[in-house]
Amino acid sequence: MIKVSVLYPNGKDVQFDATYYKESHLPMIVKAVGTALKGIELDLGIGSRIPGQPAPYVAIAHLKFDDIASFQASFGPHAEMFAADIVNYSNVKGELQISELIEL
Repeated sequence: MIKVSVLYPNGKDVQFDATYYKESHLPMIVKAVGTALKGIELDLGIGSRIPGQPAPYVAIAHLKFDDIASFQASFGPHAEMFAADIVNYSNVKGELQISELIEL
């Protein structure tokens, strides 16, 4: 299993509408990629390792797929639509990382 993480960096002028992201953007992804998506999680940053300092990421979305091929086949055809929606919830683009998911 793989995990596709989209990390939205935090910063002084970063805007991120978590409500829109949760209620509109993520459901759009779920609907578009269909059964290839095996799970989804959303982390909203509330702090860092230094007390009182902001989280390094305002949000991190984690999408689980069986493998890279199923991610690419289901996500790729809709990538432009997903990217076009960014303006509706943030002024920063997320960094994408694909990881092998190892559960212990």
